[in-house]
Amino acid sequence: MVSLANEIEEYKIIQSIPGIGEKIAATIISEIGEIDRFNHAKKLVAYAGIDPSVHSSGKFTATTNRITKRGSSRLRHSLYLAILCGIRSSRNKKLKAFYDKKRLEGKPSKVAIVACINKLLHWIYALLKRKEHFLDIA
Repeated sequence: MVSLANEIEEYKIIQSIPGIGEKIAATIISEIGEIDRFNHAKKLVAYAGIDPSVHSSGKFTATTNRITKRGSSRLRHSLYLAILCGIRSSRNKKLKAFYDKKRLEGKPSKVAIVACINKLLHWIYALLKRKEHFLDIA
């Protein structure tokens, strides 16, 4: 799997993000496919099933929302692992700072992790569109 992924340019771009190793990068590339399928980062987030579902009826709007989980579960799982690797050992300084900010706002741990996954998907989208490597300057 890794030897096949080494031939793909996007593999090296995704692997430049701290916390994303060989197997996670290969899984992300295989699940996303061509980035040109998505014309906006929010569509990639929706494809992964990380977008929030809003429950409302008439004048009622729920105060607690959940993610839709309607997309690729493999992609969601690999992004979750990438976030854990990035923030636990402080490999990804930007992501760790964002996670700590969300926790200080009073968000539960899993909610902060989902927010980090959303941010990571936006980064992946931008990097793949521009064909640039990640710079972790915090």
